[in-house]
Amino acid sequence: MSFNGAHNLRNYNGKCENLHGHNWKVEAYLKGNELNETEMLVDFTILKKRLKEILETLDHKYLNEEVPFFVEHNPTSENISKYIYTCLKETFGELTDRVVVWETDIQAAEYWEND
Repeated sequence: MSFNGAHNLRNYNGKCENLHGHNWKVEAYLKGNELNETEMLVDFTILKKRLKEILETLDHKYLNEEVPFFVEHNPTSENISKYIYTCLKETFGELTDRVVVWETDIQAAEYWEND
């Protein structure tokens, strides 16, 4: 899935300290060792719906000012992946494995928590 948004990096010395935007791509991974009665870990329809809800909170927003998490935290791709991970974990708990956020076709940040 993907979302579009604008941000500027605080405490950064370079072009990215200026307001700019990205078309971020997001990958979300769940993991587990038990399948349900349908022999799935989680129905992808449920994961897709929840991820879409989360990304709607970011889409077409100026992250620094319009998303409360990023008023307090620098809106880096690393923190964006952490934000999405944390939101997914509220729904999927320990099944939440990791989130990868692609800022460009060749640059990504990944967040996960150690077991």
